[in-house]
Amino acid sequence: MKKQRFLRIFVLRRRRKTGFCCMETLYGKNIEALRLLCEELSLPRFAAGQIARWLYVKHVADIAAMTDLSVASRQSLQAVYSVGRSAPAGVTTSADGTKKYLFRTAQGHFIESAYIPDGARATLCVSSQAGCRMGCRFCATGRQGLQQSLSATEILNQIGSLPERERLTNIVFMGMGEPLDNFDAVVQSLEVLTSSWGFGWSPTRITVSTAGFTPRLRRLLDETKVHVAVSLHNPFPDERAAVMPIERAFPVRALIDMLRQYDFTGQRRLSFEYIVMAGLNDTPRHIRELCRLLNGLRCRINLIRFHRIPDSPYYSPDQAAIERFRDALTSKGFTTTIRVSRGEDIRAACGLLSTIRQEEGGF
Repeated sequence: MKKQRFLRIFVLRRRRKTGFCCMETLYGKNIEALRLLCEELSLPRFAAGQIARWLYVKHVADIAAMTDLSVASRQSLQAVYSVGRSAPAGVTTSADGTKKYLFRTAQGHFIESAYIPDGARATLCVSSQAGCRMGCRFCATGRQGLQQSLSATEILNQIGSLPERERLTNIVFMGMGEPLDNFDAVVQSLEVLTSSWGFGWSPTRITVSTAGFTPRLRRLLDETKVHVAVSLHNPFPDERAAVMPIERAFPVRALIDMLRQYDFTGQRRLSFEYIVMAGLNDTPRHIRELCRLLNGLRCRINLIRFHRIPDSPYYSPDQAAIERFRDALTSKGFTTTIRVSRGEDIRAACGLLSTIRQEEGGF
């Protein structure tokens, strides 16, 4: 009885301190945080490793399933915490096999993630925010604005609660939101994904995309070993600023100067994403400037067909024009690929993710 009374007092004090009325979640905590909570709840220190294994190896959704913890330990945990996993709220399947999953956040907002099977490879495109505040003119998510930055729990839940979780070979942070605008939660989720006590994934299976937060990109490069993808889309600063407002705050030329300080000759890969828009960024002068801008930088250029969003003034060139663009860059020594569009019929392709209908009560 005394222990239960202590736990009730502990819970109330902790909720007042954190400002949360609902239970805290375990999913997303690193090993240090798990050790600290074990200490606070008077659980054995070794229990942190047991909890981590149940969370990130066995992916249980209920503390009661952590059967190598004592009954008393599980009761102590359940008085303060929940696992924090939640199943998708919906799924839409494309004719090409891509699946778009809808998740609801703890704050009542919505996010989408795209599961893309491709032979032996299976990639999950995860979201880091509900909506986005970058305002890129060619992106449906950018039009939505920012509703919420996700917690590490909500980022990892997209992976842990995925029905195809065991088939995944790669994860890309290229869904809704700007990952580096939610830096702490993204890095926390990367720690869980790549640590031996967590998912145990190699960093080379993970790519983080950014529109160009230069200071935080430097931190990402220093603190992690994941691949990096920069959304470039135009090599001319004034033209890039017209479609990507972040250019005004963090010029891409300064970003690339910073990238030149890092070594990309090993396992870590640097790529530039380039959505091709007819007449806007696909002319010979764009090719020349792109080559000049990236000259000497070991990188890959991924060309992406523009996927039209409602009332957009932009269009994609035809496939032949995109191939000519690719061939011109390849002839200059750049490894250049054309990314195959997947899930366009369910609006899961690049630039199409949006939950504005759900946010407006259409779910």
